[in-house]
Amino acid sequence: MGVVLLVRHGQASFGADDYDVLSETGGVQSAELGRALVAQGVVPVAVVHGAMRRQRDTATAMVEGAGWSVTPELDEGWNEFDHVAVVARTVAEGTDVADRRTFQRLFEEATERWSGGGHDEEYAESWPAFLARADAALDRAFARDGVTVVVSSGGPIAAVCASLVDPIAPADEVPRLWNAFNTVTANASVTRVLQGTTGRRLLSFNEHAHLPRELVTYR
Repeated sequence: MGVVLLVRHGQASFGADDYDVLSETGGVQSAELGRALVAQGVVPVAVVHGAMRRQRDTATAMVEGAGWSVTPELDEGWNEFDHVAVVARTVAEGTDVADRRTFQRLFEEATERWSGGGHDEEYAESWPAFLARADAALDRAFARDGVTVVVSSGGPIAAVCASLVDPIAPADEVPRLWNAFNTVTANASVTRVLQGTTGRRLLSFNEHAHLPRELVTYR
């Protein structure tokens, strides 16, 4: 039996020159998460993260907060999809997306087009390729016995959840499930997946009670 804890990275720097940097809040969230996991008795056999700086730095702060002796490992399969490229396909050049509400609306429109099919050739990574990448990364995480903690982003975590909640959903239904998970996943939250004799099960989604209200963020 194995358990994978899927952690969404801490808050990144929305609106800054480099989004891929943890905000001050993001660093605090990550350390708080590490302390909370230790309090729950979590002792991971491995900590894995994607190649994004915000993912790596979340893993580092979480491990330090927990006091674990494991060294975080890289698995690029847990990278977020290229949201900048996806949004650029539907947003006119020069559009101001600095406002969070405006960005969220444009983001949802863009990802709906990306995941809806019929435009795969326009993207460096198509929607089917993204789903396959997330599934393969989960396979690798479950190749170990014990608890593996994975630091990723909302997109791959939502892809895993969509596939586990309804593994026989028609292809045109998967984007709706994915979007439902992706839009509500909190920073530094934990989603738990169990693999046993009957297969994989989603045990919990988006746990973030370890964060005080003032530290709960979604973007």
